[in-house]
Amino acid sequence: MVSHIEPHQYTLKKTVSCCGVGLHTGRTVNLSIKPASANTGICFVRSDLAGKPAIPARAENVVDTTLATTLGDGATKISTTEHLMAALRAVGIDNAEIDLDSHEVPIMDGSALPFLHLLRRGGKVKQRALRRILRITKPLSYEKDGKSISIEPYDGFRISGRIHFEDALINEQTYTIDVNHERFAREIASARTFGFVEQVEYLWKNGLALGGTLANTIAIHWDRHSVLNEDGLRFDDEFIRHKVLDVIGDMALLGAPVLGHIKADRSGHGLHLGLMETIAQNPDSWEYVKFQKRGDGVFRQVVNTTRSAGSCLQPFLIPKNRTVGGRQPACAA
Repeated sequence: MVSHIEPHQYTLKKTVSCCGVGLHTGRTVNLSIKPASANTGICFVRSDLAGKPAIPARAENVVDTTLATTLGDGATKISTTEHLMAALRAVGIDNAEIDLDSHEVPIMDGSALPFLHLLRRGGKVKQRALRRILRITKPLSYEKDGKSISIEPYDGFRISGRIHFEDALINEQTYTIDVNHERFAREIASARTFGFVEQVEYLWKNGLALGGTLANTIAIHWDRHSVLNEDGLRFDDEFIRHKVLDVIGDMALLGAPVLGHIKADRSGHGLHLGLMETIAQNPDSWEYVKFQKRGDGVFRQVVNTTRSAGSCLQPFLIPKNRTVGGRQPACAA
């Protein structure tokens, strides 16, 4: 059933660090990814703020989906989490503490590849605790403004993406991938964020994307037939591959590996959040699969009923101030 999934949780062998700029502020950001205890999950820590407030990387903490995915708790925020979260999910890191001294994860080269290299340097270590998998049992979908995203049962984690732009360079692109470490590294990780030149100029004028350069963003020419980047595209269909990257990163905020086939039609961060909320609101359409160790060392799969597991996603149902498109939380999944 799900025997192809590694049953144990993993964390890093050692702390790894990098330095970059925030896409929107243009400020230098220092980031460290540290090992964490089993059943901790992924947690962001703002070391630049008093008390070093922490925000678990969970979808219920999403407060803004404009241009990027932003997590927040009160005045504490962490923006542009999707590329790093995608790399963590693809590598198979379940537990980690991410320490940074700004409210933005550094954009690096606009893709997940630098984070993938960073995580490989850190290495992986198996933990005694066993994983929990979120398996979709019935189709679910979310639509808004003519765009849609859905998920259906599938024995694996597959993403099918489609985008369509009225220009000669992008036009319509589709891509489907069964996500694993190897295929992610080869086909998805290096796909960069992109934008039209006039959109980038507009953001600059409004104090946004101040860290955006041709070193970290694909800039589509005014003529819509080429890009301004001298090295060109990394893939002919780099645009849809990056959209698939964003789906992987955002869905990692469910806090567990997912078994299901996602179909994303012109989706963005807001739709990704909408799908996760839809999953939370329909506990009869999914279940948790848990691994359990037997005396002979063989792992047996144990399925939690959706009714008992559904409460784990209930924070979604609590109204929260969000922009779509005091006590510090524990770093626990």
